[in-house]
Amino acid sequence: MNHNPSVSKTRKFRDLLLRKELAFLMEAHDGLSARIVEKAGFEGIWGSGLSISTALGVRDRNEASWTQVLEVVEFMAESTSIPILLDGDTGYGDFNNFRRLVTKLIQRGIAAVCIEDKVFPKTNSFIENKQPLAEIAEFAGKIKAGKDSQTDADFCIIARVEALIAGHGMAEALKRAEAYRQAGADGILIHSKKSSADEILTFAKEWANRAPLVIVPTKYYATPTEHFRQAGISTIIWANHNLRSAMQAMRETSRRIFEEQSLINVEGNVTPLNDVFEITGDHEIAEAEKRYLPGKRHDAGAIVLAASRGKSLEELTREKPKCMLDIRGRPLLDRQVAALNNAGISRIAVVGGYKAETIKVSGIKLVTNPAWDSTGELASLAKAADLLEGTCLVSYGDVYFRDFVAQILLDTEAEVALAVDWTLARGPGRAANSRDLCRCTKPYSTDPFHEGATALAAIGTLAPDQAHGEWIGVAAFTPKGSEKAKAELQRMRAEGTLDQASMPDLFNRLVAGGTEVRVKYIGGNWCNVNDAFDLANLRNML
Repeated sequence: MNHNPSVSKTRKFRDLLLRKELAFLMEAHDGLSARIVEKAGFEGIWGSGLSISTALGVRDRNEASWTQVLEVVEFMAESTSIPILLDGDTGYGDFNNFRRLVTKLIQRGIAAVCIEDKVFPKTNSFIENKQPLAEIAEFAGKIKAGKDSQTDADFCIIARVEALIAGHGMAEALKRAEAYRQAGADGILIHSKKSSADEILTFAKEWANRAPLVIVPTKYYATPTEHFRQAGISTIIWANHNLRSAMQAMRETSRRIFEEQSLINVEGNVTPLNDVFEITGDHEIAEAEKRYLPGKRHDAGAIVLAASRGKSLEELTREKPKCMLDIRGRPLLDRQVAALNNAGISRIAVVGGYKAETIKVSGIKLVTNPAWDSTGELASLAKAADLLEGTCLVSYGDVYFRDFVAQILLDTEAEVALAVDWTLARGPGRAANSRDLCRCTKPYSTDPFHEGATALAAIGTLAPDQAHGEWIGVAAFTPKGSEKAKAELQRMRAEGTLDQASMPDLFNRLVAGGTEVRVKYIGGNWCNVNDAFDLANLRNML
């Protein structure tokens, strides 16, 4: 796999095409799907004509002009570092149209193009009707024109042979493929719509590796991939499955929201917004602002308390703290930092303790609590007390929450605000032994005319009939609230009670001292990680 950023995309594609190891290209149809393909690990992208046309809401019959397709693949190329093989249909016209297409593709960073030997406008190969083919000499001339016009020697042109699709037989397919090879095609795509790969494998045997062979097993998907390796196939294209899976998911989501007139049963099953922002690179803006807008203030900060090991997770935390556990390919802390970034927080401090040297997440300042195993949460918070200033959010390091949770806390005008999950207030699903249960001035209400703010009365291990919800481990402080919290920490240090105190102890002391601790009710959209069961739930949540 070639990860060298200095290697051009055209060279990367040519290397894929020519290497002995079987290569795979995954379909994408816009910048988002292209990024998803790259993040999944694929080394190349198939810019599917069917998928691009469908995503634009038109038929796969050249109804989208070549300039419209060019605009789409330009976004795809800008979004990724891996090469794209564009499905160029028939070349969008005669030899002159095709050589202009080749020039424009190279200018926009597209690595290769595939054209098929049918007449313009094309018909999708899987539609059951007559498939008229281009004359061999005319199509060979189109290939030669494309090769003569390319300004990058590594740019590849793949000739797609449709003779088997059109029912003209093996001899015609081989004849056409050889003519296209002699015209300069860098590879041959042999296409079939049969459910068996027999004619593809027969073609491969007869072709005898005269040029790299590319296949699209959309119809003969049941054939084991190993058969294609043994046949000497160069490249397999998974041609339209991202589009088709997206259609299925969008239909179900739209149907459910339409029928239920609510998001309550949908929100937990769709990609979180912070993942959307992450894949489009929104976090880079915060870093760019530091470089290019030095006068811009980043008013909100955050302190993440991540000193504990998580003994209940046993072997999983033997070499790293639970804040660094893998959650679908990313550490829990990394996902939490992304949620904070998406809420506009870029000044983030993390208080580590157990295996603090393994806490490696970009965009944080690491503070350590060497006595993490013998002290409590407030001792860790005190280690970062100088960072508890201005508007500041404080969070446990073993909790994941949707980014809107941080946003609603920061938007609260009270000096201190807590996110409290009202759905855990009653019933067997509530953690009865939780020390974060909250008694509030008002219970949660669905009444839109429910008046007045809700404040915290007490937090701790409460009787079931006293609790209105559970604090999820995320709190926000205004500048005045931050000052009050630091003053309380100093008093507790003087009393000798700081080292063994918890965050609930701080909130209870603030309430007792007359500070309003505002409660913002939420329903779900968070998960803490105390054991393997919680870990599985979080992975299912994302």
